[in-house]
Amino acid sequence: MQTEKRTLDRGLKNRHVQLMALGGAIGTGLFLGSGTSIQLAGPSILLAYTIVGLVCFFIMRALGELLLSDSSKHSFIDFIASYLGPKAAFITGWTYWFCWISIAMADLTATGTYVRYWLPQLPAWLPEIFILLLLVGLNLIAVKIFGELEFWFALIKIIAIVALIAVGLVLIATRFQTNQGTVQFANIWSYGGFFPTGLDGFLKSFQMATFAFVGIELVGLVAGETEDPDTVIPKAINSIPIRIILFYIGALAIIMAIYPWNSLSSEQSPFVEVFSEIGVASAATIVNLVVLSSAMSACNSAIYSTGRMIHSLSREGNAPKRYSQLTRHLVPAQAIYFSSAVIVLAVLLNMIMPSGVFTLVTSLSTICFLFIWFMIVLAHYRYRKQEPTKSKFPMPLYPISTYVIFAFLLFVGFVLFLQKETRQALYLMPFWFIALYGLSIWQTKKQTK
Repeated sequence: MQTEKRTLDRGLKNRHVQLMALGGAIGTGLFLGSGTSIQLAGPSILLAYTIVGLVCFFIMRALGELLLSDSSKHSFIDFIASYLGPKAAFITGWTYWFCWISIAMADLTATGTYVRYWLPQLPAWLPEIFILLLLVGLNLIAVKIFGELEFWFALIKIIAIVALIAVGLVLIATRFQTNQGTVQFANIWSYGGFFPTGLDGFLKSFQMATFAFVGIELVGLVAGETEDPDTVIPKAINSIPIRIILFYIGALAIIMAIYPWNSLSSEQSPFVEVFSEIGVASAATIVNLVVLSSAMSACNSAIYSTGRMIHSLSREGNAPKRYSQLTRHLVPAQAIYFSSAVIVLAVLLNMIMPSGVFTLVTSLSTICFLFIWFMIVLAHYRYRKQEPTKSKFPMPLYPISTYVIFAFLLFVGFVLFLQKETRQALYLMPFWFIALYGLSIWQTKKQTK
């Protein structure tokens, strides 16, 4: 029987959270999309990733300070409700839910493509539905299963990146000869300088660089199910600068040292090109396995995060009460079923909708993530104003760092306005928030009756 005393299980161990933090910012954007990023900005993409990574570090420090200020709260939505009000929590919670539904929609569709690389005779929908059912089933067992899946998914991605960097350093040390010439660090800046595409290319690269870190705030959702949050959360957040330097800056620098940036294909993974160059015949197969694990990781995170978000909204009275119920394994099964059903519907719609509509939905999702980051930092700002006591994990350089984050998010919004696809999404976003605000008012009146 369900009891009111039941709370989410603190079953995530330190290694789960650490690997989730390391793997959270590593996705298909790095393995498949980095060729496009490099073509857009050239070597200056390294600076773009550094700037975005630094801002994300401060965002996570703000989130970390909130999480450790009150262990009775289970997610950042609970803090938004406390410091910005129930309407803000309602809007933010459902917006975050939509973000991850869209990510699941995109990555689950991608898993079908990746599986068909080996089994081209399969219909696209079959591996998608199978993978979704598998991940849902595993998520229903216990939160430890979610942690184990993310641990191994992250480990696969990390091994691939470390292998790329190690191979690249050997090629540089031995001055390996490719069809493009000698492998050396000078290749990074020897083809048009550090800003070969000018200010325009550099600015537009912030769109892709920012979206590469989407989902980094997931650590703020697992805090309520972490064994020792006071120790684990700070370690996970403080590791962010290291993983930015190693995974993004290191990997992209090695790629451009091996291949001149303007000779890389935007249609093929740079990882495939590098491994193929040194004679690894199965390079495409290896990278396909990595991106499949990356897409499955995103789907796994989407099932987890949307279920916990609906559970949190239900606890606040902003979703049907049944979604706050927990199973004997302390898992919000009803909330997971609801979100998974919507994900299935989204995938089916994606099969019949024009690609332009799908692109628009995912663009809306990425804009919503900027809103989520803004609300987290705004809640932290209100917390610091209202709570004068000394914090366990204070945000560095407050309040200057807060103002820098706000300025950066506005800047990225301006960059999104420069792109046609995301500009259309920006025009539609006010209608989304107006609709949610109206629903929040209706929900408040319903509760007071």
